[in-house]
Amino acid sequence: QVRLVEAGGGLVQAGGSLRLSCAASGDAFNSYAMGWFRQAPGKNREFVATVSGSGVNTHYADSVKGRFTISRDNAKNAVYLQMNGLKPEDTAVYYCTGHFFGSNWSGVLRADVSPDYWGQGTQVTVSS
Repeated sequence: QVRLVEAGGGLVQAGGSLRLSCAASGDAFNSYAMGWFRQAPGKNREFVATVSGSGVNTHYADSVKGRFTISRDNAKNAVYLQMNGLKPEDTAVYYCTGHFFGSNWSGVLRADVSPDYWGQGTQVTVSS
């Protein structure tokens, strides 16, 4: 079991930056692939980014590639999402997610599979 708590959302102008953080409780944090999903008003939830348990492997949605960076600090049980060049279409509730991979420290989340663990979400609003 792991509990996820996000922080760092807010209101920013287009072109600006925000850094989301996610604190995870529980043991063996590096046994979990972590990621971020988001849901905009009236739209389905969508995959944003994922990082493997080791922190080496990452994968991004095409819509954020080159603008967002996911990272993790296993010593602090934390995962981060650095968002640069924000656009109004990035406005959404952002969710920190995790899925147990055990000893497969290179595995990442799949965009089409809902991870087992979700945070409560943090609102990101980008004004034009």
